[in-house]
Amino acid sequence: MSYFAQAGVILIEVLIGLFATLFVLRVALPLARANFYNPICQFVYRATHPVVTPLRRALRPIGRFETSAAAVAWLIVTIKVWAVYALLGRGLGLGAALVVGFAETLGLVLWILFALILVRVILSFIQPAGHSPALPIILQLTEPLLAPLRRLLPNLGGFDFSPLLAMLLISLSRVLVIAPITDLGLALAR
Repeated sequence: MSYFAQAGVILIEVLIGLFATLFVLRVALPLARANFYNPICQFVYRATHPVVTPLRRALRPIGRFETSAAAVAWLIVTIKVWAVYALLGRGLGLGAALVVGFAETLGLVLWILFALILVRVILSFIQPAGHSPALPIILQLTEPLLAPLRRLLPNLGGFDFSPLLAMLLISLSRVLVIAPITDLGLALAR
């Protein structure tokens, strides 16, 4: 692969990945019952509103699950997958791109969750002096996973090992769930 192709892959991965992350957060924030008036929530809603709102007529939300934002995230990641494979000279058909895009979207969700848990752990040691609008959002997005794990683990003298267990489970999910779905999609490309 040429240097320009490698640079193109990096640009596609980062730029489209950030764009897809907005739509994944658009799905996750209502599920976590995040404060709508938080500046981060406001940014996510305003950035995704022009795309999500017209699609809501066709893809109605299911409870608090924003199906239109989830579909847009999947579509964006699928386009990214198709573009990266095209840049690498390995074209994917529509079916293969959709399956690999689905796997990568799930992988993005897991990566975001992993990163949020890691930031939560770091912030628990630092204890920032000022109030950050990100902290309540991070707590609301990670607590649904950490609370059940906390109940499974014994009390170890004030140490909370649920983030460590959650990060281990996320890593295992990437290997045992995401990788086989990706392999299935790539098998469809042959």
